[in-house]
Amino acid sequence: ELLSHIINDLFAQHLKLAVRVLFVLGNPKAIRQGIRYLENDMNRMFCGAYQQLAQDDETHRAVQLEQCTSQFFQQSQPEAKRYHYDLHTAIRASLLPVFALFPYQTQPYDDFLIQSLNAADLDALVYHNAVGKTFTHFTAERFQAASSTLELGKAKPFGQNDLSEFASTDQMLRAVLAEQILPVRAKHTIRQFKVIDSILKQSDDFQLQLNADAPNFSTFQKGEVIATQQVSNYVANDQQVWILFPNPNVKTGLRAGLILKEIK
Repeated sequence: ELLSHIINDLFAQHLKLAVRVLFVLGNPKAIRQGIRYLENDMNRMFCGAYQQLAQDDETHRAVQLEQCTSQFFQQSQPEAKRYHYDLHTAIRASLLPVFALFPYQTQPYDDFLIQSLNAADLDALVYHNAVGKTFTHFTAERFQAASSTLELGKAKPFGQNDLSEFASTDQMLRAVLAEQILPVRAKHTIRQFKVIDSILKQSDDFQLQLNADAPNFSTFQKGEVIATQQVSNYVANDQQVWILFPNPNVKTGLRAGLILKEIK
């Protein structure tokens, strides 16, 4: 909905476009059904990872996205700065409602990207610690784009969302598109976290020691059991850790959560 309003304003010339831009709806068939994905999580299919899966509508869509994104960036000027804002909504509540994730990279993260996320009144930034198969990792690795995934809170069906809740992100994106001054941050100082581990579901008896509706950024203290399964239990080793994207229902062999440590 947020992108729809921006695109409509561009066509109506209510918003001046000062940069080249590509708008993408990641998984239209899933969007129509109000679900995240049909068979497999598309955001684990990039950098060629779709080749390891049985072909279906979503693997074909991942190929399309890689192709159209490649064409878009290859047609840009070599010296042009490249940015990728991948907008997501959550399937669960969050103690820090809006946040961004950066794909793992060895070079410093782009200053303007961080400034823009700060201006969007995000509550937290999360830095990945390992190479991934996400759309943002694809654009960062292949095209040196300054990329981030924005988690914008728990969404309702189309037409039922209060878009004022996304106003800060909307204002930031409009400023970026029009090359205008970024809005002034209104919230407290943004918090920063780094991923220190991933919890893998290795057997069908896997369980997370959380309520089913536990929010993102739930915390565990040192020595507390976070997950149990036949192979071994996962215990918090640091004084305090946070869990992100806990999901015991993923397929065996997939990630069931990220463990975070706050960067002070």
